[in-house]
Amino acid sequence: MEENNLQNKEAHNKKMQAYWRENLRYLLILLVIWFLVSFGAGILFAPSLDSIRLGGFKLGFWFAQQGSIYAFVVLVFVYVWLMNRLDKKYGLDK
Repeated sequence: MEENNLQNKEAHNKKMQAYWRENLRYLLILLVIWFLVSFGAGILFAPSLDSIRLGGFKLGFWFAQQGSIYAFVVLVFVYVWLMNRLDKKYGLDK
């Protein structure tokens, strides 16, 4: 009986480790996207983006001031959606 509990606990720990690994992978991907939008488009690529105008403003300026905020909000919703799917996949949505 105790051996069965130990096996169940081991299986549960492996399942939770896989869940956490996937969660961290999602976080890393979303943070990289946010970095590319905020730092990349807003600072690194701003001079080349400034030739394009959005609402009367240079696109590099727009990304630095507004785009990174919008991207962050969208990424929060994407993260919630991904985590809901992940919770269902691992049976943690109850």
